Amino acid sequence: MFGIFDILRDNWLLLLVGQYPNGPLGGIVATLILSVLGIVLAFPVSVLLALARLSPWRALRWPATVLVYIVRGVPLLMVILWVYFLVPILIGHDVSGFTTMLCTLVIYEGAYLSEVVRAGIQALPKGQAEAARALGHSHLGTMAYVILPQALYNMLPSMLSQFISTIKETTLGYVINVQELTFAANQINNQLLTKPFQVFFILAMTYYVVCFSLTQLAQWLERRIAHKRLGSATPASTEDGLPLPPVAANP
Repeated sequence: MFGIFDILRDNWLLLLVGQYPNGPLGGIVATLILSVLGIVLAFPVSVLLALARLSPWRALRWPATVLVYIVRGVPLLMVILWVYFLVPILIGHDVSGFTTMLCTLVIYEGAYLSEVVRAGIQALPKGQAEAARALGHSHLGTMAYVILPQALYNMLPSMLSQFISTIKETTLGYVINVQELTFAANQINNQLLTKPFQVFFILAMTYYVVCFSLTQLAQWLERRIAHKRLGSATPASTEDGLPLPPVAANP
């Protein structure tokens, strides 16, 4: 079909792992590794930022709010360039494009995920935090033992959706020579020269298949969580399957 299958037959290994083992690991494998590392390392950053934004202490709340608004208010490409030029100055030596992109994703996804975490915490009934405080828990203890476990469970579909966005955001890594899937497609296009539509069609379909599969998984998770919530909300029943009568209040 317009040479697409011929391109796949001749270059599938380059699209899969890049030039590995004769060069750095690349292709879709490098994209997935970069995305997983980015979201995993960004997660604790996002929790800290969300807790800081919900903190009763201004010294934590204001700087966290400013950081989140700045990172969310500029394009990802700008953050990549900031990190690309700033990190070597801070540490005193050059870093690889992969490390630069990973640092960028941690900062960028940390800011975006913090809003997801904050929304998940605020969605819980306020009575749970008040009950925990009444039992003697501190603000941090209430968040750690009562609020966060419930909020994080409810946020799993949103976090998976953010992971899908991270996969697509790695495409900008080619501007700093990160050996990911888009970079591999550019290499193939530079070799063939005459078939850019076919090459980038393959690239688009690869991203579509990966992201669509993960989107279906996110929807399944969302339905499962909603079903568990519904199940936990049903009233208790007797052994015969009949609902228990309401307990009369003490006079």
